[in-house]
Amino acid sequence: MAEVFEAAMLICFGVSWPVSVYKSWKSGETGGKSLLFLCFVGFGYLAGIIGKIIYKPGYIIIIYCVNFFFVSLDIYFYIRNKRRNNNG
Repeated sequence: MAEVFEAAMLICFGVSWPVSVYKSWKSGETGGKSLLFLCFVGFGYLAGIIGKIIYKPGYIIIIYCVNFFFVSLDIYFYIRNKRRNNNG
């Protein structure tokens, strides 16, 4: 039962990442975002993935991986947009 609640939490948190990535890609801006925050969130998901691999593998690792992917993509767009804004 704990995995059901963990999955619900991850899905609720993860719903916003595709929207955030889309906004970063479309706008080309970094406003309202913090690279440090994104890195901490990414590290948290990575720690969750490692924890699941080591201690309790299961389907929830897929949700962690999807969330980590979108956070990583948001980090990429943040860095890309920052460079564009500084050079242009």
